[in-house]
Amino acid sequence: MIDDIKKDTEQRMDKCVETFKNTIKKVHTGRATPSIIDGITIEYYGKTTPLYKLANITIEDARTLKINVFDHSTVIAVEKAIMSSGLGLNPSSIGNNIHVSVPILTEERRKNLIKVVRGEAEVGRVSIRNIRRNANEKIKVLLKEKEISEDQERHSQEEIQRITNINIKYIDAILSKKEKILMDF
Repeated sequence: MIDDIKKDTEQRMDKCVETFKNTIKKVHTGRATPSIIDGITIEYYGKTTPLYKLANITIEDARTLKINVFDHSTVIAVEKAIMSSGLGLNPSSIGNNIHVSVPILTEERRKNLIKVVRGEAEVGRVSIRNIRRNANEKIKVLLKEKEISEDQERHSQEEIQRITNINIKYIDAILSKKEKILMDF
């Protein structure tokens, strides 16, 4: 029973860390990476389809992405989706190819992006702490129902806290790495 709680807690905390990683991938650093446009979707034959399924996305140079659209009829829709994505990107097309220049970040914009990333990190930490609280409550219920002893409860809560500390350190490490990337000129 306790092992199930620990395993569930670890899995849920790992998902929080992965969600944080995926969220900050969308914060662009002035360098061209295909992950910047990962979340963009296009209406394609009545279905909402991710851009990466409709095109080949490559890095042309340090600040330019090249999107080779498979179906020429979707070029305009892809351009509109990129412009309306809120990422501040302006695509230009030549035939089936769309070039997206990633603008250089100003120092002020970099600081604002760091604030955004720190906010996302705090959301991740809070989620991890909520998972810890829920696990500890489940353990207390087991103690109350006399399914475990007080020693087992204390040991289990210490183990849950250890797992929590590890995952918060992961988030902090990812955050510091992203901050360093954002501040590099």
